[in-house]
Amino acid sequence: MKMTATSVDILRQRSNITSIRVINRVVEEVCAALPQPLRGFAQDHSVCDQWTEGEEYSFPSLSVTPVVGEWQEGGERLYFATLRSKPKSTPNTHYFCTDDEFLYENFYADFGPLNLAMLYRYCCKLNKKLKSFTLTRKRIVHYTSFDQKKRSNAAVLIGGYALIYLKKTPEEAYRALISGSNASYLPFRDASFGNCTYSLTVLDCLQGIRKALQHGFFNFETFDVDEYEHYERVENGDLNWIVPGKFVAFSGPHPKTKIENGYPLHAPEAYFPYFRKHNVTTVVRLNKKIYDSKRFTDAGFDHYDLFFLDGSTPSDIITRRFLHVCESTDGAVAVHCKAGLGRTGSLIGCYLMKHYRFTAGEAIAWIRICRPGSVIGPQQHFLEEKQATMWLLGDSQRSQKAKLEERAVSHLISSMDDLTFNPAHNYVNSAHKRISRSSSSDHLQETADGPALTQGDKLRALKSRRPPRPATTGALRVEEMKMHSRSASQPLRLSMGGAQGPASPLKSSKFPASSASAAAKRIGRSPSSSATNMRSLYSLTSSSTDRSRATLSSTTLPTIPSALHSL
Repeated sequence: MKMTATSVDILRQRSNITSIRVINRVVEEVCAALPQPLRGFAQDHSVCDQWTEGEEYSFPSLSVTPVVGEWQEGGERLYFATLRSKPKSTPNTHYFCTDDEFLYENFYADFGPLNLAMLYRYCCKLNKKLKSFTLTRKRIVHYTSFDQKKRSNAAVLIGGYALIYLKKTPEEAYRALISGSNASYLPFRDASFGNCTYSLTVLDCLQGIRKALQHGFFNFETFDVDEYEHYERVENGDLNWIVPGKFVAFSGPHPKTKIENGYPLHAPEAYFPYFRKHNVTTVVRLNKKIYDSKRFTDAGFDHYDLFFLDGSTPSDIITRRFLHVCESTDGAVAVHCKAGLGRTGSLIGCYLMKHYRFTAGEAIAWIRICRPGSVIGPQQHFLEEKQATMWLLGDSQRSQKAKLEERAVSHLISSMDDLTFNPAHNYVNSAHKRISRSSSSDHLQETADGPALTQGDKLRALKSRRPPRPATTGALRVEEMKMHSRSASQPLRLSMGGAQGPASPLKSSKFPASSASAAAKRIGRSPSSSATNMRSLYSLTSSSTDRSRATLSSTTLPTIPSALHSL
């Protein structure tokens, strides 16, 4: 049964008092049919004075049952809802919204997903609310608007929280997000200028977060959010860790540290202290020569050139050489192209698929959460096409490694049985030949007679125009090239002498090392479309005393006017 504002006007013409009584009587009947925990939620709000001209309200069926689990008084505390206007918190319900707090900084038409720092800050915010003494007996409702872009970002935030703290699978979290009559979510797109040819779904993002969590790519117990936000800024190095201890993506260095057309440029020397501090031993350049590679090699870093055109996809030879370089180095690998987004993200994505069995969607999602704007245009389809090949290569390599290790153990046991030991015998031959570095690659150009500005140039220019955000970390300043003692709140300041100009200070980070690879399943991708008139409730069971034992339940909250009066 539907009641419009026109129907209300007719009742009010007869008698305002009578109309209010009639409406409230209907609401009471609906509330009486709800499970006990939802009754208070529905009764928290007055209906009549919330209606506005032209809005339509739907009364649900009186038969309402929870989808998962049993309703217990006080057991359900966390909800997700899509509302048309800002509701008022009540004695029994606390509402909050992050649509205007966590904002994505777009390049073109891209709008998400939000980066790792925002996911971390959201989780801290929600944990604080769930543990708050004043909110102990209240339902916590994270609501979002009908803006499809903000709604998708909000879904990834609360879905990510369910994975990290409620120990839910991506499929469980996503099913709760789309349960009942809830509509699907607008898929994310790349940072290219033009039509979108690849859809990255909310489920892809949740699966990418889960896969990264399984392999130890991040740990919010030790995550340094200030450091993340400091170094992602163009003026502070423009770098992000994708796989802590293995891959750091950064914008391409320039011959001299300077500011050109408002864009901060950093010389290779600016990164030396940070790279040494974090065991970065290898640098891979994917764009044309801008700086002399000897500046890295003379400083003790291995440097490789694997050039391919800006905005394009790597050949099979380039892909194999990149994987070989990364597999042959003991330390971390710093990868860059022009902006450190498209080509850089594409090859790192291949490594994630081969060694950690990420799907293409999971790899793209995780890389973009770490470094927004990564993997662009045809590079998205390239990863989809290479997924099966990377999985086969990875499975084969892991199988061979397991056989070699088993053979080594068998030989060792046999040798000990004979009470002999030959130290010169090598049971496991795991050495890899390093590919030769050809100086001729240093002379490759992006195009023979190409345009002055490439896609990477444009993306870097857009990123440099972003206004600085408040942060606890110090700004980019250089004074002297020596370490000195400092307090926890004092920024690290460095300087570089010589003709290269000042270098960027890069402070230490707190990233955990990645763990071994494991296979994981990913449910099929389904097309997502924009939708209107959506009313959704996401019910997450949360315990402020024991998060590890928290369970997830989902139901469709009846969209009654008294429960969600702004619909």
